[in-house]
Amino acid sequence: MLNTWLKPALLATALISSSTFAADYKIDPAHTAVLFKVNHLGFSETVVRFNGLEGEYSYDAEKPAASRVSVTIDADSLDSNHEARDKHIKSPDFLDTKQYPEITFTSTHYQGSATQGVLTGELMLHGVTKTVSLDIIKIGEGLDPWKNYRSGFNGTATLKRSDFGIDQMQGAIGDELKIELFIEGIRSQGQP
Repeated sequence: MLNTWLKPALLATALISSSTFAADYKIDPAHTAVLFKVNHLGFSETVVRFNGLEGEYSYDAEKPAASRVSVTIDADSLDSNHEARDKHIKSPDFLDTKQYPEITFTSTHYQGSATQGVLTGELMLHGVTKTVSLDIIKIGEGLDPWKNYRSGFNGTATLKRSDFGIDQMQGAIGDELKIELFIEGIRSQGQP
């Protein structure tokens, strides 16, 4: 009788241990950047970086559709390499960072392979939430010199700031924002 229930239990254990599980990663802010570029007077593009962010993601190369990400950006951490411009972008004319201190993105689904695809989710910016899709490319994964397991992805998207209620100085400053993400994460301890 012992043999009757022991065999199925051992088989189930073997199947579970051989399955691939999604690994959870915490975003490493020191090796992650979120930028946007916007046209300035038709002459050039101004680049703005957010220096404060945190988040996490889950990634499974065998089941990429199960991938997910959640990121929170400190809107007041923006840096355009010009203090007066930073103050203006943070003002009620644009991001109004006192009223809207956070920018968040939470994915809803991913379509593609383990190395590239489209990640779609809800972006909340300036108090407005819209569905946004990002083109994602995997850069790499593996152990770092300190035995932490890391993975990294780049992403791009284009959106209109006016869709989020940020419509000041149209013409002088472009409506189109080109978003660039450079994400590196450290896998949670104790995961395969």
